[in-house]
This record gives sequence, C-alpha cells and structure tokens, in this order.
Amino acid sequence: MVKGQAVAGVALPSLPDDLRRQEAHAPVVEGEPVIAILARERQALDRANARQGRTVQFYDDITTRYALPKRTN
Repeated sequence: MVKGQAVAGVALPSLPDDLRRQEAHAPVVEGEPVIAILARERQALDRANARQGRTVQFYDDITTRYALPKRTN
C-alpha cells in the first residue's frame, strides 16, 4: 500500500494516458493559405477541448464515487 492509498483509504483509478497528452499547434507551411492553417489550428483546439471535457468527466466520476458527504452546519 502506498501513502496515498493509506490516507485516502481507497485505491483511486489511474488517469487515462490520453488525458495527459498536450496538443501541438498546427504546422505552418510557407506559401500555404492562411485559412488552411487556421482550419488545422481549429481542429487542434477542438481535440484539446474534447480532452479537457473527458478530464472533467473523469474527475467528476471519481468525486461522485469517493468523495465524503458534505457536512452541513
């Protein structure tokens, strides 16, 4: 058992590898129309936003399963 498990009392799932990946900018090719570069950059942004959404869902799933009930005062 590792320290994190001992403190938490549960074994948390590993973060999927895809959620750790960084999205590269679209390559700029000399002489290529700017609109084509912009289109590729937008596709990269869409991939990054989708990955962020999966990260949030992963975190929400963990907190739903393992979070302690909130205390009310």
